[in-house]
Amino acid sequence: MYIARAAFPEQNVPMDAFCRNLKKRAEDLGIANAEVARRSGLSERRYAHYVSGDREPDLATLVRIANALGATPNQLLGLDEIPRASPRDLLVQRVQSAAQGVSNEALEMIAIQIEALAAKRV
Repeated sequence: MYIARAAFPEQNVPMDAFCRNLKKRAEDLGIANAEVARRSGLSERRYAHYVSGDREPDLATLVRIANALGATPNQLLGLDEIPRASPRDLLVQRVQSAAQGVSNEALEMIAIQIEALAAKRV
């Protein structure tokens, strides 16, 4: 089945919104660009090109960056709004984002520590 291209007009996304959202999301999570790059499997230099707007990521890279920042590609591109989070929700998001970059063994130790803290109601 052929679908006319006009039925799906291309949507141009201003890259300045993308750059702004990358910076804001990393700031909200309390992580540096170098850490976002590491969690995304990118070099710091390559990630810096995206933050500065010098280059645009391909789809696979965009998805990896979004996962590292706990966001969707559409949120980073400015097509969907990133919901405002309470300070507590941001802390949970920081933990979830950081968990992406650790081994299963380390993640298990972290879970045990969080469970111990919850049991003590600290």
